[in-house]
Amino acid sequence: MATEKGERRRAALVAAAAELLRTGGFEAVRHRAVAEKAGLPLASTTYYFASLDDLVVAAVEHSGRGELAEVRAELEALPHGAGLDDVAELVLDQLLGCESRRSPEAVILRYERFVGAGRRPYLAPLMREMRAEFDALLVAVLVRAGVTLDQRALMRLVALVDGTVVNSLIEADPDPRAAAHTALLAELGT
Repeated sequence: MATEKGERRRAALVAAAAELLRTGGFEAVRHRAVAEKAGLPLASTTYYFASLDDLVVAAVEHSGRGELAEVRAELEALPHGAGLDDVAELVLDQLLGCESRRSPEAVILRYERFVGAGRRPYLAPLMREMRAEFDALLVAVLVRAGVTLDQRALMRLVALVDGTVVNSLIEADPDPRAAAHTALLAELGT
């Protein structure tokens, strides 16, 4: 049975790993870096997690659930009858992360995490689970704008944003979120 102190330590390690993941990608999540960021002894990472992979899974889940909660809160605060522009911003918060409003670099880091997750098969079950929650929330956001999409149309919309962002990154566009916003409004406005 875990103690309160043990739960706090484990939570601190997960939060530290999630922060390292968001700011530096998978390569930044190392036992020593996580322990230092959490302000805990190095041995605590192996005490609370059987492997680095287990710690990474916990960090990905913590980060993903935090992002979902952030968008849910934004959706709750969005007034009924909000304009398409406001809803598009909320869609982009979900697809690109809320941090992308402040930092174009956050978009690059997010896409690097997505690609990196694909290289880690142990993350696949969690990613599928989170994808289902992600899609359900995205549908709820779009419904607020009066847009109803089936699963195929939803996937096309996500692909449109992803493609626009990747092309913007290739072209060294200083604001890939703005390019995605324009493409998203054009698609939703039809």
